[in-house]
Amino acid sequence: MNTSISTLGQLKKSGYKHKSVKEEIRLNLIKKLKQKEQTFPGIIGYDDTVIPDTERALLSRHNILFLGLRGQAKTRMARQMIDLLDEYVPVIAGSEVNDNPFAPLSRYGRDLVAELGDETPITWLSREERYGEKLATPDVSVADLIGDIDPIKAANLKLSYADERVIHFGIIPRSNRGIFVINELPDLQARIQVALFNILQEGDIQIRGFKVRMPLDILFIFTANPEDYTNRGAIVTPLKDRIESQIITHYPKNIENSLLITEQEANLHEEQEGRIHMTDMIKRLIEQVAFEARNSEYVDKKSGVSARLTIAAYENAVSAGERRAIINKEKETHVRIADLQGIIPAITGKIELVYEGEQEGPLQVAFNLLDKAIRTLFATYFPNPDSFKKRKQVAPSENPYRQVIQWFDKGNAVQLLQDISDKQYATSLQKVEGLKELVQGRFPHANGKEQLLLMEFVLHGLSAYSLISKKVVENETRFSDLLGTMMNFNMGGDESEEDSNF
Repeated sequence: MNTSISTLGQLKKSGYKHKSVKEEIRLNLIKKLKQKEQTFPGIIGYDDTVIPDTERALLSRHNILFLGLRGQAKTRMARQMIDLLDEYVPVIAGSEVNDNPFAPLSRYGRDLVAELGDETPITWLSREERYGEKLATPDVSVADLIGDIDPIKAANLKLSYADERVIHFGIIPRSNRGIFVINELPDLQARIQVALFNILQEGDIQIRGFKVRMPLDILFIFTANPEDYTNRGAIVTPLKDRIESQIITHYPKNIENSLLITEQEANLHEEQEGRIHMTDMIKRLIEQVAFEARNSEYVDKKSGVSARLTIAAYENAVSAGERRAIINKEKETHVRIADLQGIIPAITGKIELVYEGEQEGPLQVAFNLLDKAIRTLFATYFPNPDSFKKRKQVAPSENPYRQVIQWFDKGNAVQLLQDISDKQYATSLQKVEGLKELVQGRFPHANGKEQLLLMEFVLHGLSAYSLISKKVVENETRFSDLLGTMMNFNMGGDESEEDSNF
């Protein structure tokens, strides 16, 4: 493609053939598919669902509606379609609507070609300049999207309001020969949505009383949350009927994909990357919080739990470890489970609660989600404590947690301050009888730092299964005997058969 061409005559001699935007995208997509290139790089978890649906829609030259909850890469999918456009396309120089030199739409373009013929000046539009995006808000008007009469232009050009040249084109006509995206379509007022009917079906625009027919060449991409997500509005049925392909997006279906997304999107400082280490277990705990939230009775499922929760939580966890290392003047450190108290602000701001959740309070719900994540993940690293509670199934001597729990039964306790040094952290954990041996038995190849983290994990896990007590007060986590406390409240009642195994 010779971008040095500057006139219509030169363009004709070059043999350039015009293609519509949808045809252009279709051909470039076919080329990528034949060469087995990634059509949407960096989009994780959609390989067998959303991406094939999108490719089919583009091959069919359809306008697309991405329908899904927040944080499901809808806008990112739309923005990546820029790469399916040709690198450059020729337009008439000075045209507001990117007029095709061979078939201009605007009065300006038609007049210029009629006057200059083959000497009509040509400029080249890059693929990045051919992308338009608008966030739908209640204050968006038809004039913003499509256009209106411009009194100042009429005065400057000394034209009457009946002259087509006084029209000020909106963002949609200005996106002609490109991709135009409307985000959060239900937030657009119904009367504004109606103005899009003709553009989608007939491809033309209507402005005031003008008899203007401009068959716009645009690929429309819309994004929306499900209609029942908000009371602010909905997509009017005739408009949805005119959008050929509706593609349902979704959250990652497994933790592995969720991990990849978080690590890809997390914005860590280069100093943090070299100084603060995060084990796979901590990463999985953070991801599990989002999975627990999506299934929680306290969280509004219609609202969804965005992938932004785990991304922000990941960054907060790293920063919690960094802050502790700075305070203790340590060159490097590992993120601990106690540091995950620092991700609570990332959770409370990313979930919407139902009535019962509001009664519990956002902080309590966030702590509950973290405890549930620990409980779920604990059973994948260590034997499930519930399996040892029935005496008939397992002999008490075979319970791997027995020695640890008995140590707490003697009235011992462990205090883990959030900002203690690595040395104090190790000292506090190593005093628990049987804890180190339990971890070494399950993970004989773990190094010193990993071993300490697993020891802390055991304490958090046992508390999640209600076998020892955990109290979090400001910057302190305290583990102590649970059963002894319960017995005191029970006024010395007899020990149950279940509890006697521990």
